[in-house]
Amino acid sequence: MLRVSAYPRIWTIVCDIPPGSVATYGAIAELAGMPRAARQVGYAMAAVPEELDVPWHRVVNAQGKISKRRGECESRQRRLLEDEGVEFDTRGRIDLARFGWLH
Repeated sequence: MLRVSAYPRIWTIVCDIPPGSVATYGAIAELAGMPRAARQVGYAMAAVPEELDVPWHRVVNAQGKISKRRGECESRQRRLLEDEGVEFDTRGRIDLARFGWLH
């Protein structure tokens, strides 16, 4: 069940991720008081209104990878992260020990 009422809380937490850092969907869910609700965080990221300045691109999966999406969103997310200095290895992963927020 979608908890759309939690979206503003999730967006507020994501706004705290500094440029050049990433957080996992699961870490954001924990901080929002919703353990094991990583998927809910993904839904919240997909629902960010254009008028809000939420850095959705700083949220990645637990493997340090950009999650698959429809369209060109993945390449856009990677480009935005690289512009902030986040580096990817040859397998498309981000070193969470180095770039992870709260790690």
